[in-house]
Amino acid sequence: MSQYQPARGMRDFLPEDAQKMRHVEQTARQLADLYGYEEVITPVVESHELLAAKAGEEIRLRMYTFNDLAGRKLALRPEFTPSLARLVATKLRTAPKPLKLFCIGSLYRYDEPQFGRFREFWQANYELMGSNKPEADAEILTITSDLLHRLGLCNFYLKIGHVGIIRGILTQEDIVEDQQNQIMQLLDHKQWEDALTATEKLGATQHCQTTLKNLFETKGKDTDRTLKKIKQTVKAYEKATAATENLQQILDLAQKSGVQHETLIEAGFARGLEYYTGMITEAYVPELEGLALGGGGRYDKLIELFGGEPTPAVGVAMGPDRIVLATEKQNINLTQKKENRILVVPIKPEMKTQAFEIASKLRRQGIVAEIEVMGRELSKALADADRRGFTHAVIAAPKEAKEDKVILRNLKKHEQKTIKTNELVNEIQAQQK
Repeated sequence: MSQYQPARGMRDFLPEDAQKMRHVEQTARQLADLYGYEEVITPVVESHELLAAKAGEEIRLRMYTFNDLAGRKLALRPEFTPSLARLVATKLRTAPKPLKLFCIGSLYRYDEPQFGRFREFWQANYELMGSNKPEADAEILTITSDLLHRLGLCNFYLKIGHVGIIRGILTQEDIVEDQQNQIMQLLDHKQWEDALTATEKLGATQHCQTTLKNLFETKGKDTDRTLKKIKQTVKAYEKATAATENLQQILDLAQKSGVQHETLIEAGFARGLEYYTGMITEAYVPELEGLALGGGGRYDKLIELFGGEPTPAVGVAMGPDRIVLATEKQNINLTQKKENRILVVPIKPEMKTQAFEIASKLRRQGIVAEIEVMGRELSKALADADRRGFTHAVIAAPKEAKEDKVILRNLKKHEQKTIKTNELVNEIQAQQK
């Protein structure tokens, strides 16, 4: 085995794998257009201060950081949202609202490589900035579901919560934000008992402990029933009650969007990033249980943190890597077969110029065309073309060229005919029908 392998946690994408990734990317970009999201491109390298500000302790520890030659501390982006918030706080601060931004690209975290988790991975982000209304959150849920539907995934569900419920309780118990962040990190790792112990040590009342314990046990796919139970549990906490009502409004709108998805409401659900302020979500399929296909939520204070105007915002990041894994588990074919793929074969050296002319003419008509560049004999060239999945071969031969003709061979039917060169495109298209 060669010593020159990709760095641990990094991958090469061979043609078929790259085609699947690009298909997901293309679908995500088309969806952005349909919903009115404009694409932006941000740097792979950002200041460490920007990326670490509200990343959460786990991500801060896993960032690829380095100092440049001027001694500035930089990092490879572990996510897109801080870069987009910076963009809105600076170059787009006076842009009309709402701002609807889309971006896609590679991200980096020093995770332990395992199935579905790599150190270089991809995300497609949809960010809606400027609206604090529940319809903005509902649109993000709709986009999440719509993308998975368009890629053919079945039986997926969205896990949905609202960090305002837990934070509302902790705030009323006089637990400050930094301490709340530590508790939310424990919830992100489903360490329910540790979270309860932490709140007890911070002086939370017994009623708080009982309320949180009940919330951690409250989850279900019956939206109305689950939300009713949450409202009853948090009725003594004003901000938590308001957050629950906000979640109810969001879900009501999302369920009426026409894009259907199964919903799992989880009252104790948290995500590792510290900047979330409202609704949060993650998308799952049963075949990859435990690996989210994407996630996001509301973050109303991040843009202001980076020097911008107070700007409410909500977004979601979808993971093309894991979406491809999910489609493979569900036997969904993302590789798109070319309808026609033509090999142009010059059978004599003097026919090479005509071969290039023919290939160029086919490409101008949107037909995939390659030229035989290996110098093979005709029989070997045709056998190789058939093996590689070409549908036709165009044979450029001296005798036919004198009459401005070529030989068109249908490699699937093993039939061939001699036709005028100017009829070649129409004949290939006719054989496709």
